[in-house]
Amino acid sequence: MTIAKPDFIEGIAKGMAVLESFDTERQRLNATLAAERAGLTRAAARRHLLTLAHLGYLETDGSYFWMAPKVLRFSGSYLASSRLPRALQPTLNRLAAQTQESFSAVVLDGEEVVIIARSGSYGAPTRVLAYGLHLGARLPAHATSTGRVLLAAMSTAQFAHWLKGRSLPRLTPQTVTQARVLRQLVARARKDDFCFASEEHELGVQALAVPLRDMQGHTVAALNVVFSGTRHQEDTLRHEMLPLLFEAAREVRALL
Repeated sequence: MTIAKPDFIEGIAKGMAVLESFDTERQRLNATLAAERAGLTRAAARRHLLTLAHLGYLETDGSYFWMAPKVLRFSGSYLASSRLPRALQPTLNRLAAQTQESFSAVVLDGEEVVIIARSGSYGAPTRVLAYGLHLGARLPAHATSTGRVLLAAMSTAQFAHWLKGRSLPRLTPQTVTQARVLRQLVARARKDDFCFASEEHELGVQALAVPLRDMQGHTVAALNVVFSGTRHQEDTLRHEMLPLLFEAAREVRALL
């Protein structure tokens, strides 16, 4: 969204940049680290950290800061008020009960995908993934089936703009890190209308994803099924799971 310069509140933008500096790699930050990650001076970062701590969004020991539970108000409010997760949840639950596998609905946010709804797993318990499969978990778009499905929904020009100058971190030996190869995989996902990814964001994890479109044909999210542990053949997963995913996508289209 583009707004007029007089309407832009720079203080809020800087405060959000500081808050977004915290992630799984940097769970605790001091003023110097926060300044580096948010692109601010150390003095400005310190003031924002202290203000966020005063408001209850951060905790501190006087030197380092870390996120407080209050930040969950944002995700809780989104999940409670957004129509998309509520519309998809019954379908995810039904698929999980039917197959005893784990299903998620995911949206694109910059260079990452975000899980906005998930089924959990019915039957045998699954291990906790290093990157997490909980609500709100963020995964790298280039290394995930859902990310490639959502990137495939972009026009060629939009995807070229998204990819330009972007690094593609290697997460496992299987991760695609070459822009040329990623372009080919996204083009394939656009043609096939689904994507399969194997052990690219974590070893032992495979996933199959399809786009979720509204009645106007716009892709608003991606639906995937995740397998961990035993390695599966792509052809087998496509034969067993792809019809279920496509049917679910048709079911929810009117709700999106």
